[in-house]
Amino acid sequence: MTRHTDGSAGDADYGRIGDGYARYRRPEPRIAARIRQALGGARTVLNVGAGAGSYEPTDLQLTAVEPSAAMRAQRPRHLPPAIDAVAEALPFADGTFDAAMASFTVHQWRDLRAGLAELRRVTRGPVVVLSCDPDALDRFWLAEYAPEALAVEARRYPRIETLVEGLGGAVRVEDVPIPLDCSDGFGEAYYGRPEMLLDRAARLACSAWSFVEPAVVERFERSLGEDLRSGRWDARHGVLRTQAEFDGSLRLIVANG
Repeated sequence: MTRHTDGSAGDADYGRIGDGYARYRRPEPRIAARIRQALGGARTVLNVGAGAGSYEPTDLQLTAVEPSAAMRAQRPRHLPPAIDAVAEALPFADGTFDAAMASFTVHQWRDLRAGLAELRRVTRGPVVVLSCDPDALDRFWLAEYAPEALAVEARRYPRIETLVEGLGGAVRVEDVPIPLDCSDGFGEAYYGRPEMLLDRAARLACSAWSFVEPAVVERFERSLGEDLRSGRWDARHGVLRTQAEFDGSLRLIVANG
């Protein structure tokens, strides 16, 4: 399997774009609570594609796997160091863990089916995946300003049906509402804070933007900036600035063992 210089195993090179990731992609407590609940009574948990450690429960015995050195270096000291490995070849025996989790990572895996099979192989109980439904991305106003960015996301995120099939067994899919003050800066988290998407570092914490042509980015910055200054954005979408939650593309897929 070909990996980037820093070890990143997916299509995004986190050695190039990941330096500020932990500053913008901080775990959202309300989403974390949903994940913790889905893990049930597990004591040992595997987090695959762990990144900088978002959503890792601190009250459980956790093992983290992350191929990117840049991301491993951003893990806070209170979390265990991550093992350098990839989802498709987990270095653990069958049934090692009570539960497993994977948040905002399955779209990075080179072989999704192999990765999901590995999660199931090493896990006795539930497997919990946080991802986005590519069919629901166009609910976000970004579709008006940078449809190319959402097209990139739609190509990269696996369909929910594919995840359900790959995990097998009894699987439930939960819609996860996004709070207005969401601390995890994935794209839709800024549904009511459009100014944040004019921050280049905030955008790069969403890997899809690293695949968007510079001309598209320039057009997006110009058009959104003009609409914010003129009030056009608020005339169309201003209600979102005070809307407590946004029902976007975020989904929690829970496969019981």
